[in-house]
Amino acid sequence: MRMKNSLDKRTKWCYCIGATGRDAAYALVSMYLLTYVQYTMKLTVAQFGVISAAIVVCLIWDAINDALMGIIIENTHFKSGKFKPWIIVGAVLNALVIVALFTLRPQGWGFVAFFATGYLLWGMTYTMNDIAYWGMLPSLSSDPKERDTLVTLMSVFICVGQFAVAGIVPTVVAGNAIQAYRVTALIVALAFIAFQTLVVLGVREAPRRDDAEKVTLRKMFTIFMRNDQLVPIGIASLLFNIGNGLLIIFGVNFFYFEFGYADSGDLIFLFTVMYGLGTLFSQALYAFISSRMHRMTILKICMAAIAVGYGMLMGFGYVLPKNVVLLNAIGFVIFFFQGLYNLAVIVMLNNTIEYDELRFGERHDSVISAIRSFSVKLAGAVNQGISALIVNTQKGKDWVDKAASAWFMEEYPLERVCANNSMLVRAGKENAHRAQFFAQLDATPIESNLNQYIVHENGIKLRVTQALVAVGLYKPLRNAVRKLRRR
Repeated sequence: MRMKNSLDKRTKWCYCIGATGRDAAYALVSMYLLTYVQYTMKLTVAQFGVISAAIVVCLIWDAINDALMGIIIENTHFKSGKFKPWIIVGAVLNALVIVALFTLRPQGWGFVAFFATGYLLWGMTYTMNDIAYWGMLPSLSSDPKERDTLVTLMSVFICVGQFAVAGIVPTVVAGNAIQAYRVTALIVALAFIAFQTLVVLGVREAPRRDDAEKVTLRKMFTIFMRNDQLVPIGIASLLFNIGNGLLIIFGVNFFYFEFGYADSGDLIFLFTVMYGLGTLFSQALYAFISSRMHRMTILKICMAAIAVGYGMLMGFGYVLPKNVVLLNAIGFVIFFFQGLYNLAVIVMLNNTIEYDELRFGERHDSVISAIRSFSVKLAGAVNQGISALIVNTQKGKDWVDKAASAWFMEEYPLERVCANNSMLVRAGKENAHRAQFFAQLDATPIESNLNQYIVHENGIKLRVTQALVAVGLYKPLRNAVRKLRRR
């Protein structure tokens, strides 16, 4: 067993700040690459369909590759450290792929082949960095309070990186989108390398045990299955990432579809602000909440609140009024509780490494940490598949419309509504008489209907009516009254 190691300030700050660049890079590709392709490339429906399918396949492979990369990192022995070489190599290679994806523009099926290859390489190179970066986290400190502080601080810088990209990109691409995406990709790629260099130079990595056993695929499976704390946390992480991804995808597409691509930049920015504020508030309060509440209790409260929030979103525009302020308020609530949920899951996942070491005398930082990355990538594949089927196809849109109609707009016979309600029955009869009157009025001269429907007192009403007919005002007034009655 290893002794508790304290976390020095340089290591803490360099590690946490380093998350800014890598998550900015991830946000750029995951949130805007497909949008860039949709609105700047002239592709047929078939070509875009192949691209959507390629993304799903690449994400599924990427999820599998996370586990394989965990094994590779676990079995490597570099003098510079267990994690640092993979962190910097992965950052440099991934940055080059990002620039290529947003710069090179072959046409037609050539672009489809280029995109599929580039997206595959993007996922594999990011995995190099991602597994190593998250695998380093539990090795920095074994003190629970220090680990909570580390995760909270790191999450703040993650939010900064994501917010910087998610909030700025929609506003800068309103003009020359192609050039804007190209420049943004270059800046983000350089930031990725710079921030990860800070991690490599500033973090003091814990020494590796020389007697560590080699990890194989069979051994990895054993590590996963023997840890009764790891499996439920992995499932919780997967469900969280699916929900978070769908919220962002459908939220952004809602603004595009409802308000148009040109006018949605500011609205998406506002939605992103809600994401940033909700996440930041959860991060600021997490240490306080976790010190007074068990993490399982936090998860239960968050799941209930998130479920209520999604229920409100499902009723948006049907039960609730379609209002931008209300939409963003609902988004803020969901993002806040999702932020708390995510922080609790990350801490609990890292604690399973200590749990595994305590029970079995073995420590496998990279292999167990790969669970988080695996859940993110698999959730991304699920989200992309749902988005491709529903958002990007006419059949998907038709299915949503039918589902909404079946849910909120059930046909109900008028006779059943009026049954046993004398007021409604009477109103229905009066409406029938009114319809008969207007039909007769249109078919015959006005004078022939006056004595039938008008009760006269001293002949005043008759004279007024005849005067209105004479000057041609009766029909306009009649039509106005008819409209008012219909309302």
